[in-house]
Amino acid sequence: QVQLVESGGGLVQAGGSLRLSCAASGRNISDYDVTWFRQALGKEREFVGCIPWNDPNTYYEDSVKGRFTISRDNAKNTVYLQMNSLKPEDTAVYYCAGGRVQGWYSLSYRYDYWGQGTQVTVSS
Repeated sequence: QVQLVESGGGLVQAGGSLRLSCAASGRNISDYDVTWFRQALGKEREFVGCIPWNDPNTYYEDSVKGRFTISRDNAKNTVYLQMNSLKPEDTAVYYCAGGRVQGWYSLSYRYDYWGQGTQVTVSS
């Protein structure tokens, strides 16, 4: 079992930055694909980006490419989502998820472990 806890959300003005953390306990986070999803009010949960366990690349949804960066600190058993140049449309609850999804990074149902979510609000 892996427990995931997100932190770092908050209120920021458009153009600002936030760094979200996804801290794992119970198992090594490096053993899992870790993906960030987000869900805006009244909308479906959507893929943001992924750091695979067995691939040196990271993958992002088109609207966040060049603005968001995912990284992993194995010593801290934590995955980060650095968000720059934030826009009001980035406002959502952000979730991290872990699992072995065999390349199906954007499919939320393939993940076994989820955090509780952290709210990000970007004001215009």
